Amino acid sequence: MMEAVLVNPPPAAADTPIAVEDRVLVKQAQRGDFEAYDELVRRHQERIYATLYNMTSNHEDAHDLAQEAFIKGFRALKSFKGEASFFTWIYRIAVNRTINFLKQRKRRPQMSLNDLDYRVEHDPDFIALISENTPRRDLNLLELQEKLNEAMQKLSHIHRLVVTLHDIQGLSHDEIGKIMDCNTGTVRSRLFYARQQLQAYLSDYLT
Repeated sequence: MMEAVLVNPPPAAADTPIAVEDRVLVKQAQRGDFEAYDELVRRHQERIYATLYNMTSNHEDAHDLAQEAFIKGFRALKSFKGEASFFTWIYRIAVNRTINFLKQRKRRPQMSLNDLDYRVEHDPDFIALISENTPRRDLNLLELQEKLNEAMQKLSHIHRLVVTLHDIQGLSHDEIGKIMDCNTGTVRSRLFYARQQLQAYLSDYLT
């Protein structure tokens, strides 16, 4: 069980029509149906792996952490009450396990969020940096990607996570709040702060 190879995620939304079927599979798995849980793993492992890789920058670590999350999820499945989607529930298990892993690997100082503007959801300069189709972007796409990856690793694990979930995985503020166990205002402020930090880290490259 759970031996499938993890690859890059498809561009799908978190709560797609399969979520209803997920609930059926969860009930079957709670009754001891291993094949039902295997199907849940196949549906969600790619996106979870991709998130964990963006958090760790290590394929082996991301693979191991994803597998650990699904194993832990299976063992805790009877406690799943269906208040959130299975995707959100297992995502939260995976993210929490990875945060603990990163804390053990390298402790980072916590950054204060007290001075952030909770109403700001987007930073136009950073969005332009990663989305505009300009000649400079076309010519230096690979170099920009490398610099962006380096900058991502300079963020605290919390800020790296919120950028990964929102800007890479495409999750909504509400979905991220459920995964990170915080309100949407906190999600917005962390996303804003992370983007400001990334822009500062990339300033030498952009000027």
